[in-house]
Parts: sequence; structure tokens; C-alpha cells
Amino acid sequence: MAVTLEQHVRARLVTPEGRERGLAVVLRYSAEDPLAVQMVFPAEASLDGVEVTWIFARQLLEEGLSAPAGGGDVHIWPCGRARTVLEFHAYQGLALVQFDTMVLRRFLVRSYGVVPAGAEDESIDLDSGLSRLLGGV
Repeated sequence: MAVTLEQHVRARLVTPEGRERGLAVVLRYSAEDPLAVQMVFPAEASLDGVEVTWIFARQLLEEGLSAPAGGGDVHIWPCGRARTVLEFHAYQGLALVQFDTMVLRRFLVRSYGVVPAGAEDESIDLDSGLSRLLGGV
């Protein structure tokens, strides 16, 4: 996947004891997958000691910046005016990560500069995607 937009940000992992640990996170957005955003967490943040990438709907990120949103594996909600919390569920457990809301908002605005809201369907290349899915047939 060709990355169209990549932004390195600082976040805070909330430990089970309620302490916060700083993390370097990479936010990604690609016009090739216009409905999704990616968050890449460093190996030291995972229980397995490997880099972890979460992929979820760009719309979910937008909704979660102003009100609780999400279901299943990813939940997002505002925490006061300056922070946004992302909760990731996996079979090993869950992780709570806090971001500065303005950083996420800025990334979202930049992603709309790549593919505007509502134009996601126009940038999806179904023929190419199907070809890759079917092994070049």
C-alpha cells in the first residue's frame, strides 16, 4: 500500500495501574484505502514485543473526536476538551491510549485534503483491488 499521508505523533498509553507511558505512534492514511486510517504502535507497546498496526474507519475517528463512538474492537471518545481516548480490544486484552485531540483533528483534516469526505467511493479502484484479491486473474 502506498502511503499518501504519514504523521508521527506522541500518545500516552494508560497502564492497568492507571499510570501513563509516552509512546511514539505513526498515523497513516492512503488514497488506496480511502475509508480507513492506520495507527502503528511501537513494539514496546505490545505484549508480544512486535509493532502493531490497527486499521479502522476514518469516519469512526471523526465521530469519536466529538462524542463516544465505536463498537467491537475500537472505541473512541473525547476526554475533556484537549484529549481523545482510543480503546483497542484484542484477544490478549485491551489498551487505552490518549492523544491530544488537536493532533488527531489536524491529521483528519490533512486526510480530507487527500480524499475529501464523501469522495471515498470515487477513489477506490475496484478493478485493481479485485485483481489483487483474485491473484492477478
